[in-house]
Amino acid sequence: MEKEIKYVDMVEQPIAMHPKKFGLWLFLVTIVMVFAGLTSAYIVRQSEGNWLEYELPSIFWFSSAIVIISSVFLQFAYVSAKKDNLLGLRIGISLAVLFGLGFLVSQWFSWVALVDENVFFVGNPSGSFLYVFTGLHAVHLISGVIFLIIVLISTFRYKVHSKSLDTLEMATTFWHFLAALWLYLFMFLLLNH
Repeated sequence: MEKEIKYVDMVEQPIAMHPKKFGLWLFLVTIVMVFAGLTSAYIVRQSEGNWLEYELPSIFWFSSAIVIISSVFLQFAYVSAKKDNLLGLRIGISLAVLFGLGFLVSQWFSWVALVDENVFFVGNPSGSFLYVFTGLHAVHLISGVIFLIIVLISTFRYKVHSKSLDTLEMATTFWHFLAALWLYLFMFLLLNH
């Protein structure tokens, strides 16, 4: 009897990832680099002096709670989609969008509070950094809300369900990232203010 010899292919298979998900992860890395650079610049500039001392708007605590709640609702939507619970999916995304808009409104009120404290975009670097941090985050959050609205419309067209989760997974990843980014910025400002 001849023994059959089997050759094992030693070539590793590449990790397969949806191209759009890969693009999203590259985008997230870019955002991390931008904010890492800004927070580093903040620390360097703060150490040089001529730094306006002021109280952070207390509404930042409220907006932090809002963004966490919106992430919870979006996670609920994702779990609902995995179970083909379309009503839960739609409710979860709708509430995530509403709380995301609430976060943007709270950020506007934080700028109003800063103006009331005589902290402006120009005049002192400490105020400028705060406006840049919150404004740049708000721009990304607006894009996240638009993304969620697109996914919500897709749910009404029955394009998001347990066998078609790619778009929802990307929206959920982006949204959770934005929530974590805000919490990082807020903690950074609390510790370095």
